[in-house]
Amino acid sequence: MRLWLFGLYGIVSSTAVAGIKAVQKGLSEETGLVSQLPHFKGLEKYSPLSFEEFGGHEIRSLDKNLYTELEKHWEKNRHFDYKILKALKDDLSKIKAKKGTALNCGEGVLKELSPIETLEDDGLHLAGIVEKLEKDITDFADENSVAINVASTEPLIPYDEEVHGSLKGFEKAIEEDRKDKISASMIYAYVSLKNRIPYGNFTPSAGSSIPALKELAEKNCVPHCGNDGKTGETLVKTTLAPMFAYRNLKVLGWMGYNILGDLDGKVLSHRSNRESKVRSKDKVIEKILGYSPYTITEINFFPSLEDNKTAFDFIHYEGFLGTKMKFYFIWDAVDATVAAPLIIDIARFLNFAKKKGVKGVVKELSFFFKSPMDTQNYNTHSQFETLVKWFKGLNP
Repeated sequence: MRLWLFGLYGIVSSTAVAGIKAVQKGLSEETGLVSQLPHFKGLEKYSPLSFEEFGGHEIRSLDKNLYTELEKHWEKNRHFDYKILKALKDDLSKIKAKKGTALNCGEGVLKELSPIETLEDDGLHLAGIVEKLEKDITDFADENSVAINVASTEPLIPYDEEVHGSLKGFEKAIEEDRKDKISASMIYAYVSLKNRIPYGNFTPSAGSSIPALKELAEKNCVPHCGNDGKTGETLVKTTLAPMFAYRNLKVLGWMGYNILGDLDGKVLSHRSNRESKVRSKDKVIEKILGYSPYTITEINFFPSLEDNKTAFDFIHYEGFLGTKMKFYFIWDAVDATVAAPLIIDIARFLNFAKKKGVKGVVKELSFFFKSPMDTQNYNTHSQFETLVKWFKGLNP
């Protein structure tokens, strides 16, 4: 199996690759991998935990390799045993990124990830960017390849029916070089789906969620999923909120305050980039409860935390006899460590889906996302049951 990562040198992507290599070499256990649970016995036959090749696109440090970039992340975060990193040096040093795009990625990316190198800076128009990205990924891919978007969060691009509403309109916009209407995540999704490579969007960016790209996935009989990996505070929210619903307790208000550092935090410190992330995190409570309590969702940059993300949540709720009560929780985790195994899981399930003839949005993979496509089920418990049922239905 081969894995292509958009945002290859980020801490999540690089940790995911190191994690796969560590498990394969017996340097680490499989803890954290959902796809290794007994519920998914038989997945190994179609989508084994054996990734042969890794590649991806990047917009920075293009003269470096995956080892040098992960070592930088490690020096700041110390998020796993250094012996593992050193043992993987030869393997990781061979993995190098290709030049990608930052089209409409916003001020947060352009400023905080600087200096960057992009295809648009080389003077390429949209069709040229697509052609170059397509060559990179097709030179790498085989029939067992999956692409995952783990790049930085983009600002929201206003929906345009003419461009985003149909594949014909989207491809016309590419030919007409309408750079104002198309973002990097859309292009990455396009080149993946066009070449029948399953695509997962681990970010809150648009990715393959627009109708034009859903149409392309159906046309080419390729599975895709997203959006925005559910790894921390939202995972707890979507697990805890059903408890209030099951016990018929009324949630009056829910406040979530998130602080984080590292490059992700820097990018999200810019309002335009942060907006899509906040929207993704904020709507889950209403979807689960069926009504709209007062909510506050904040994300703020806290430099010294690096990749250690902390969330403080306060829930005000009403119980029997109208009594008002409170619930608090704190979630503290190294973001890359909780996110990386999900990259592996999503890749394996997408590869499995392709081999089973699944096409279009795989809504049954909603368990892994904050804003899953084509489903209103945000309840972690029932999402997991749906995932298990889907898998067993395809692998009786």
